[in-house]
Amino acid sequence: MSLGRTMKNLLRPMARRVGLAAPEGAWWKPGEPPWAEPAGVREGATAVCNICHWSGDEFVGPFHTEMGACPKCGSVGRDRFLLWCFTRRTPHRRRMRVWETSPRLDRAYRLAMRHWYDYVASDFDLSAHEGDIRIDLQNIDMPSESVDVLLTPHVLEHVPDCDRALRDILRVLKPGGRMYLQVPLCYGSTREPTEPEFHADNTPVVLNFGWDLTDRVRAAGFETRVLVTEEYRDYVAGIVPAPASNGDGFRVEELVAHGRTADLEAVADRRTAHLHGFLPAYHYATWECVKPR
Repeated sequence: MSLGRTMKNLLRPMARRVGLAAPEGAWWKPGEPPWAEPAGVREGATAVCNICHWSGDEFVGPFHTEMGACPKCGSVGRDRFLLWCFTRRTPHRRRMRVWETSPRLDRAYRLAMRHWYDYVASDFDLSAHEGDIRIDLQNIDMPSESVDVLLTPHVLEHVPDCDRALRDILRVLKPGGRMYLQVPLCYGSTREPTEPEFHADNTPVVLNFGWDLTDRVRAAGFETRVLVTEEYRDYVAGIVPAPASNGDGFRVEELVAHGRTADLEAVADRRTAHLHGFLPAYHYATWECVKPR
């Protein structure tokens, strides 16, 4: 072993303690920020994770918002699309305050986010998801104008008074701050479940949202666009025919009929969507909600 490598091995534990090196066994690398293009992509790779920068032949399992897992970090399609929207749309500023509700991913993901941001994870009851703090979105125990970015994936559908939650989120965001909001968008318009519905946690689903969520977000005071893939936008615009519903829970005909092209913005072309596993296209929509300055 060379002297240089020996010194690195001796110094690595100290570097970890002060946050300059990743914990042993972690998949993330401090030198690769989440907004950067993945480095060291394998030649000929047809699948690339934009979270941990793994590359290979394919993700694990079929293309699906809840599947297509990365074999390295465990992210599924919606995790990767959420981070894609956030990092491609938000001006990068080191140590900005980022709050995420009920993140799916494990401790390594949170360590990576804390390296680049002033990051905190929350959950309603700290049961199905790990979090640093407990937060009820209807009554957020945070100071006004204290958060730069909120990432909230598949949480709002569980909140009894979602309009109150949206207003309180607006309060805690700084002027110009952003929320990246995901919900399971399976229907063209919002409706209540016809029978008790749970999504692998202890909190029931209150509303199954449709495209009219955009109106609720704007009524709360946000400026908003719905971020989708190029292919999804083209379905709604009638540029290309959409596939028929296939029993996966997504009512494609409803989604295309009720979608409003003027509210949509494509953030990933077809090649990018396939490479990062944002397929099938109609599974991916994220509301970008900006608090006016």
